[in-house]
This record gives sequence, structure tokens and C-alpha cells, in this order.
Amino acid sequence: MTFSTLDAIAKKAIIFSAFSPLLAGCAGEPLPDDHTQTVRSAITLGGHVGGISDGAFAEARDNFNLQEEVTDGIGPVFNERACGNCHTLGAQGGAGVQIERRYGRFVNGVFDSMDSSGGSLRQLFSVGTFTTSTGRTCTVPVEREPAGATVHNVGRLTTPLFGLGLVDAMPDAFFDRLVAAEPAEVRGTVLRAPVLLPNPADASQNIGSVRVARFGWKAGISNLATFAADAYKNEMGITTQHCFRGRSITDFAIESAPNGAAMATGCDDLAAAAPDGIPAGTDDAVGVCASGQTELQEDVQNFLTFMTFLAPPERDFGDQVAIGAGAPLFSQVGCNGCHVTTTFVTPNPSPNGVPGGMSFNPFSDFAVHDMGALGDQIGNNGETVEQTRRMRTAPLWGIRFRNSFLHDGRTGNLADAILAHDGQGLAAANAFRRLTGAQQHNLTQFVRSL
Repeated sequence: MTFSTLDAIAKKAIIFSAFSPLLAGCAGEPLPDDHTQTVRSAITLGGHVGGISDGAFAEARDNFNLQEEVTDGIGPVFNERACGNCHTLGAQGGAGVQIERRYGRFVNGVFDSMDSSGGSLRQLFSVGTFTTSTGRTCTVPVEREPAGATVHNVGRLTTPLFGLGLVDAMPDAFFDRLVAAEPAEVRGTVLRAPVLLPNPADASQNIGSVRVARFGWKAGISNLATFAADAYKNEMGITTQHCFRGRSITDFAIESAPNGAAMATGCDDLAAAAPDGIPAGTDDAVGVCASGQTELQEDVQNFLTFMTFLAPPERDFGDQVAIGAGAPLFSQVGCNGCHVTTTFVTPNPSPNGVPGGMSFNPFSDFAVHDMGALGDQIGNNGETVEQTRRMRTAPLWGIRFRNSFLHDGRTGNLADAILAHDGQGLAAANAFRRLTGAQQHNLTQFVRSL
């Protein structure tokens, strides 16, 4: 049997993964035809890469799974009570079944996130009615889509977190080179965004430093620390304050107001009052920053730790014949134009504590592409219609653990997800459409093996 160059080269990863957990997540060549069993992971799914002890990782994971209550600061509006509730498929840290909702409108051809109505994210739950320590009764309404919205009820699935610490470790120049090598007709756009909350472990990061944005459906977030604090605020309604080199970071300290209507003082949640010098309504604060002090709020630090060291998924070679036949088809139809087969290697030493020199294959360029009608038309204020159609290339590793596909979970069928591609993905979708049924099966089985 003849396999693609990618799989032939990656055969070494399977050989060495039995001896070194640092190679977990590398692509590998299918086993001979008479071996159809699933290759066992060198690192258990949901486990961690090197650079952290079992105990420290378990502590961070437990915090990730911790259920928050109104007394902890959840609300006034939110989407879930624990990070782990949304990241469940395959293992803790995987994708989720929840679909959050967004809206917006276009004014004179540019996107308006309707900030005065609460912003484009419509949190699905509120803390409802509760009584404060002073005996006051508070009622927080559930958010509704504003009547003026013209982009309606857009779905966003929870994305998996496997291996993202390795992606976070990669230098900007790597992504620039990756995209520059893509065919012009499908070449992506590398976005950059400021670091709102630096990772203290990465000496290159500072408040406001600009970095390749590689996280989120729109590639709008530049590092995992910002990702953690942003999700804590917007998905759970818990606001935080941090210290970095003596400076106070309050970007995540302001509560979301349901549909933009500010709650009366004390009616957002039942968290303790913020200490002096910290914005009112901050649920969890480090406090006034001493000279040179660097300290992330404890929960956010644990979320960052969990995501940084969460291992990537290993490949599954359970369907050897189909995977071997599907591998060359993946490149033949053009899927590899955006879902690149390039092997990533973390810098040595790595900047964030993950193993240096570790090879992995996420099958994404982490850039955004114009997806035509498949684009969700949600963007930042001032973006054009064309810009709102851009979506980040979703990593394909571990896709077999998901039960729905595309940004809004519209299909549970991988073939249908491929056929829905439009814009810069249309040529690949059409090429897939022209394959025989057997070839389509083989290609999707290859994708499921990643």
C-alpha cells in the first residue's frame, strides 16, 4: 500500500511515541492492513504534556471544573457555571455540546455589535431573583436579541482546548511563514491582537504587546491568559483583576449588563465587595499591585495552567484501509490548503513551559479565511461585510470526539460539513463533491483519524 508523503514521514512519530510522551500528538503512518486495532495514546486523552507534575495539573483541572454560584460572583448573566461544563467531549477540555448565541447589525455597510444593547454575545442565563445581605430583592432579566438586530441568533459551538498550550508557544513568524506558503487562491490572513493579560511565564509578553491572534472562532485572541480571563467574564460573568509587573489589569473587571441595562448596586451577584482601589463590581481581585508585583487571579491562573499543559489528542488508526486511501485525497481535493499538514515544532526552550522541540500536527493554519455564505457575519465594530465572513481554520485534530461540526453545529455529518464550505473553501468542497461515495468515505475516515 502506498501512502502520502505526510504519513510516510510521520511514521517515526508512531515509533517514538512509545518511548517519549513528548511526541504525543504527532501524525503517524497507518499500520499494516492486517492490524486494525486502535493505536493507544502515549498520553491519555485529557492528560498533560511534560513540564508540570500530575498533582499540579490535577489541581488546575479541578479548578477548571469547579461549579460557581452567585455567592462566587457568577452573573448577572452567563452561559455556564463551570468551564468544565462546556468542555466535555472526549475528556475534560474537549469541545462541547453548548451553542452560544450572537447577534448584530450592519450600518452603512459596517458591523455594529450593538454595545448599548449588551454587545453581540447574548448570554443565555441570568441569576434570576435573589436577596442581598441587606434584605433587598434583586431580579436580573434574561437577555433577549434586540429588535434592531439584522444578523440573527448566530450559533457558536464550544471549541476544544486540546494541545492549545503548544500552539500558544509558537512564535509569530511561524504563522506568517505558514500562510505565505499557501496557494494564493486560498491564502489566509494572519490577524494580530494586543495582549490584554500577559502570561507571566512568557518573558516576551507585556501589557498591550501585539501578537498573532490564534484562538477563538475568529482568531481574535492572542494568548491563553487573555482567553481564560475573557471566558471567565463573558461566559460565566465572573470579573477579575490582576497584577503584572506592578501594573493593575482591569480589562476583565467590569460586569456584563443584561442587554446593556446596568443593575442597581449590589444586584449583579452576591460576591464580596471589591477591595479599595479596585473597580466596583470586580468579583475576584488580586488587590492593589505592589511595585513589580506579578500575580494573576487564582482561578484564571489555574485555567491558564490547565489549557497550557493539556495534551493534544493522538491519532486513531482503527480503520486502516480507509485512512490509507483517504490520506492522499485530503491533499488532492485541497483540504490541506487551509488545514495544513505541516508539522509544528515548539521552540526549544519553549516560552510558556511546555516541552521544547515537541512535534505536533493540529491541521490548521490558525489564520482566517473568507468563507462566503458559511461565514457567520459576526465581527468587531467597524468591520466590513467581507471581514465578518472570515473564520479561523478550525484545527482538525481530535475531531472524532465531536458530535457536531462547523461553527454553529449545523450538522452531525462530516461530509455535510465539508460540502457546506464556501468562499475560499468552495473549490475544495466542489472537489469533494466530485469524488465517488467510497472516496468520500475514505477521506472523512482520514479526517476522523486526526
